Amino acid sequence: MTVKRRLAASAAVTGLLTALTALAAPGTAVAAPPASRSCTSSVPYTAGQDGYDTYRIPATVTTRAGTLLAFAEGRRNGAGDTDNIDVVLRRSHDGGCTWSALQVVASGDGDTRGNPAPVVDPRTGRIVLLTSYNSGAVTEAQIMRGEATPEQSRRVFVQTSGDNGRHFSAPRDITADVKLPNWRWYATGPGHALALRHGPHAGRLVVPANHSTAPPVGSPDTGQEPRYYGAHALYSDNGGLTWRMGFIDDSYDGVDNANESLAAELPDGRIYFTSRDQNGTSVGNRLDSYSSDGAETLDRPYAVQPTLNDVPVVQASVLQLTGRAAPLLFSGPSVPTARQSMAVWRSTNGGTTFTKATTLSTQRAAYSDLVQLSRSRVGLLYETGVTGTYETIEFRRVPVDDLLG
Repeated sequence: MTVKRRLAASAAVTGLLTALTALAAPGTAVAAPPASRSCTSSVPYTAGQDGYDTYRIPATVTTRAGTLLAFAEGRRNGAGDTDNIDVVLRRSHDGGCTWSALQVVASGDGDTRGNPAPVVDPRTGRIVLLTSYNSGAVTEAQIMRGEATPEQSRRVFVQTSGDNGRHFSAPRDITADVKLPNWRWYATGPGHALALRHGPHAGRLVVPANHSTAPPVGSPDTGQEPRYYGAHALYSDNGGLTWRMGFIDDSYDGVDNANESLAAELPDGRIYFTSRDQNGTSVGNRLDSYSSDGAETLDRPYAVQPTLNDVPVVQASVLQLTGRAAPLLFSGPSVPTARQSMAVWRSTNGGTTFTKATTLSTQRAAYSDLVQLSRSRVGLLYETGVTGTYETIEFRRVPVDDLLG
């Protein structure tokens, strides 16, 4: 082939990729060029690097331009949940094979900022990020016992980016709109939030969250008991400008203690919610429910999902693949008594039952977040390690065909 013809062929390929990008729906991942498909995994975060002792709590989304964003908590002084913690970000332009330098999205400045819950607004393409805050001087246990002042206690913040994640606005406090006066603990996600695509609430941003409440007056309980955990949702119909409370799980009976939650929109427009069961007395560690009105109410109370009994007490992720017959995916560790052996399950009936599709590794593993990279590939950002569970946050690229059975 002559040089002139090779240049023409190259230009044609470049033009095709540009056209595909332009035609992609908001928030839809565009297939990366073939050269970027050579990797199966990468490690965006390694403990001890870039000034942080530990990285935890992964969350990931793909922007309208096809950039992959990997959020995490950068814990400066140790692996604990409280202290000087930042929300950090790395960006990838090749589907998760290589990553940009680390950037700080929300600085703790001695306090705790975390629980990233990002989502891409389908109307504008802006990235909307919700996070949680508390003073670095108090612990979750102290907050649940009511021993923290309102200023020290858990609060909720929102940030946005209009330039593909390169810069974010300063955190804006929305606590007054989304936290009830008698709630103590509060956590957004963690993991990606949801932008609805179907029905009367199309465009709505939905953020699964959890809280704890104060015990009834006269109760001998301190509020630290797991029974006082509950799940809830918050939502925005204007791209994250204002927020409202959605459903509130307020059973507090100790049977099913809904905690960290994620959500997926099913093809029929319902929202599927999956939740960690924080030591409830029912048999099983995973709970689920549905909403048919855009997260304003639940169709039924949270109940045990028996086909996910292999999952321990831990955060987990859920993702509805695109396509009419595409499955609902679930990720989490697959040893019921340990955070180990990251796996992916599939459901072909909207979350009624799940079947394990693949085990990615037998190493230690904990929190995870799923993202669709293209119609043929998904990504999983998850905590893992050889001797310790939180040595790295790895990104694994998985062919969809490997998950279909």
